[in-house]
Amino acid sequence: MRQFVVDELSKEEQDNLGSYLKRTLKVGPMDGVFWLPIPDDLLAEAQQGHEKCGPFFFGIELGRSRLIAEFLVRSQSNLHCSCISYSTPAQRQFLLDFLDRMLADEHIKA
Repeated sequence: MRQFVVDELSKEEQDNLGSYLKRTLKVGPMDGVFWLPIPDDLLAEAQQGHEKCGPFFFGIELGRSRLIAEFLVRSQSNLHCSCISYSTPAQRQFLLDFLDRMLADEHIKA
């Protein structure tokens, strides 16, 4: 799996990130999982025309002393479809910008 990982988080940093993610993203189906929706204007060709599979999002997982953001674009309603694919450069930049903003806002040093 292609992913971005921030590790060696202190307990305080983990708590701060958890609070930030709960305030800004939709909580996923499992504890510690959050969904970052991808704006419609960033949908790739693979996702266009698949409105029934949307919304599309990146999965972000906050675990013990680490944060993992996947570069896989997921569908909220469908697990097996051609619209589920790795991010385009623009989608990846959107995710990285979100992560950079979050880490700066929460003063994460890890």
